[in-house]
Amino acid sequence: MSSSRRTFLRRTSAALAGAGLATVLPMEAFANTIRRISPNDKIHVGLIGCKGMGWTNLKNQLTHIPEVECVALADVDQSVLDERSANVEELRGKRPKQFKDYRKMLEMKGLDAVIIATPDHWHCLILCDALSAGKHVYCEKPLANSIEECNIMRNAARHYGKIVQIGQWQRSGAHYQHAYQYLKSGKLGNIRLVKCWAYQGWMEPVPVKPDATPPQGVDYDMWLGPAPKRPFNPNRFHFNFRWYWDYAGGLMTDWGVHEIDIALYFMGAQAPKSVIASGGKLAYPDDASETPDTLQAVFEYDTFNMLWEHATGIDNGNYGKTEGIAFIGNYGTLVVNRSGWEVIPETQRNKDGIVEYKIEDLPDQRRDNNANYVADHAKNFVAAMQANDASLLNCGIETGAVAAINAHMGNVAFKTGRKVYWDAAAGLFKDDPEANRLTRAQYQNGWKLPSF
Repeated sequence: MSSSRRTFLRRTSAALAGAGLATVLPMEAFANTIRRISPNDKIHVGLIGCKGMGWTNLKNQLTHIPEVECVALADVDQSVLDERSANVEELRGKRPKQFKDYRKMLEMKGLDAVIIATPDHWHCLILCDALSAGKHVYCEKPLANSIEECNIMRNAARHYGKIVQIGQWQRSGAHYQHAYQYLKSGKLGNIRLVKCWAYQGWMEPVPVKPDATPPQGVDYDMWLGPAPKRPFNPNRFHFNFRWYWDYAGGLMTDWGVHEIDIALYFMGAQAPKSVIASGGKLAYPDDASETPDTLQAVFEYDTFNMLWEHATGIDNGNYGKTEGIAFIGNYGTLVVNRSGWEVIPETQRNKDGIVEYKIEDLPDQRRDNNANYVADHAKNFVAAMQANDASLLNCGIETGAVAAINAHMGNVAFKTGRKVYWDAAAGLFKDDPEANRLTRAQYQNGWKLPSF
């Protein structure tokens, strides 16, 4: 994106904001705004990995940011490419180019940015390739499938100096910022315990299925990429890849990066001193998934402990919430999740023996029902691109790496079955070859781990 284009886009965004149109535009007004933007002044975006959150991210850009134009889609599944091409055409009246190999997309001239929403095991390769091709990147969470890859990606972003936003969109949520300001006021007193959790009642057992032939139009070898060579099995494909160690880290990294990110952000922490974890396949011991459906992990930081827990098939989590983060202080507990936040005060007896709150009761600070934090996260990414200023990002790659590395530490502790101790200066576990082996990526099938 040239400096003249960047200047134009900044002015366009400012004009929209001044007119009250940057946040919400009626469809007709939005379409008129799109038509007024010269094709040469658009931000040309490509999507790599077009199902699930990939389409959610792209759709939010196309329906909330008039400057964005989708010019290309890349996916190993032709049926997905055809479906999303039709979706883009319906929204914007023009079909993007299709690619089965993302590397061919990255050769396109005039492509400004890519959205990466593949399975986790592909994130590192694609992000490094995109940066080396001069593209800005919006990468889905978790940042990578190993601690080693997180560090490589972070180094690559520093080397190339492009804008990289990670899809931990809770960082763009207004009510999370309100809760953060309350916590920083000090009213909760000393906080010595933080709880994070994800109870996923909708998750049923993954039924055992036999290996099969890949669906027609699917480049399965490309889907596997650097992961171990295995026969195609429908359980491992598309959404359920999350529950297999070859491609992802289960709920610990899928949901954990969201909640752990908020916990560490509020507490101003980055790396634990130790981690211990316990759990397993306790809900569905005989289903086809690999990652634990029940897990507790305790992270020890300098001034507080953090407890992560997840469970499938159960919705009744801590404080009656399916997911959230609780900051437990001497005078009260702040609980925040995607619906809003609240403060539960501690009580004490006054000199007359009457029970009273130690701090003000704030029972229901609700999220704005009209808020779209995924769209806000996308706008933040585009604004940082327009200004060419990574400091504007709500969740840059450094932030994404901290959350992902902490989550992967929880899985390392689970796999070793013991308490592991982290050396932040060295970026390794202390005196623990097995734990350190689990931090590394194992690329196969001729694919090479990037080096930065």
